[in-house]
Amino acid sequence: MNYPNGKKATPKATINQSKNILNTYGNRGMTLENEIVETNKFYLDTNIAVIHKKPTPVQVVQVDYPKRSAAVIKEAYYRRPSTTDFNGLYKGRYIDFEAKETNNKTSLPFSNIHDHQVEHMRNVDQHGGICFFIIRFKPLNETYLLPIRPFIRAWDTEFDGKRKSLPYTFIKEKGFEIPFRLQAKVDYIKVIEKVYINGGD
Repeated sequence: MNYPNGKKATPKATINQSKNILNTYGNRGMTLENEIVETNKFYLDTNIAVIHKKPTPVQVVQVDYPKRSAAVIKEAYYRRPSTTDFNGLYKGRYIDFEAKETNNKTSLPFSNIHDHQVEHMRNVDQHGGICFFIIRFKPLNETYLLPIRPFIRAWDTEFDGKRKSLPYTFIKEKGFEIPFRLQAKVDYIKVIEKVYINGGD
């Protein structure tokens, strides 16, 4: 897989493993993301919301066919930096969010968050969309919805250039813990309903 800066790698997989090869890069939260995908399917099946994972913008440039039933991706490029993980609609409101998962107990490293993602989320918020992070602290088994506005204020002022991570205490104070349900493992719509719909934000 090649990045826009020209760095190269040569992952190999059969065509049936192509999804895994694309998810290998820049994606540290697949367990959380998979649970969100499951939750989104439940929302869709029960007519609650229409929210999907965005496809990764990858351009495959070289494929080998060692046998008829398999293909090996030899070289590929990210066509452009990805923005956020998920988007869709809930009760006529546009939803756009990023999922992050960390093994750290006390903070979320800023290295997991990129400038272009923040700018995209800032723009979505300015145009009236519902935008947020879903953040999981794996050692604590806690998952939070952090609205973009307190994050932006922190990114622009308090933490900009001074910290390398977003403290757990900040996320716990400014965010909302997401309940776990059997069918909706990451039931973030409950939080959206409370904070954005009934709360009028």
